[in-house]
Amino acid sequence: MNNSRSRHKASVLTNGKVLVAGGWSNGALDSAELYDPLTETWTIIDTMNNTRDFHTMFILTDGKVLVTGGYTDSALNSTELYDPSTGIWTTTSSMNQGRSDHTASVLANGKVLVIGGNNNHGALNSAELYDPLTEIWTTTDNLNDARYDHAASVLTNGKVLVTGGDMDHDETLNSAELYQSFHIKLTL
Repeated sequence: MNNSRSRHKASVLTNGKVLVAGGWSNGALDSAELYDPLTETWTIIDTMNNTRDFHTMFILTDGKVLVTGGYTDSALNSTELYDPSTGIWTTTSSMNQGRSDHTASVLANGKVLVIGGNNNHGALNSAELYDPLTEIWTTTDNLNDARYDHAASVLTNGKVLVTGGDMDHDETLNSAELYQSFHIKLTL
């Protein structure tokens, strides 16, 4: 790579190149670069709109890359999209809650489920859905246990298995939850 970094994310794009973005190197990074496995070369690309580490990064069904949350001086609710066809980062709508150390899962319907994480006050049990077509975040049902640094796996039946993680005060969890409702919470 051209830049040293840790706590970054990497995703294989539909064109086979690998996007590496964000992370930490004496401070949170906004830098991004592409690895081309055919030429075995790294290319620095445009920077993200926000510096961030402890974020998530996933490929959407349209091939764009969604980056959510993370941490700079506090937990971020900002999100942005990278379009591999143009090489441009654009800001999209913000999550309802700032969070780092969370998970993001692309569901079969193309929506993205963001679960848990850590804000400036501790572990979160909240979850929200992002609709790439409308670029709107909606709050959905909470987890039973607040957690961060956990794992989430989309199962073949469409449910999401959420495993382990940490609670506040460095308590590591051995619990697992099957997240299946995706009911949108209405605020009155």
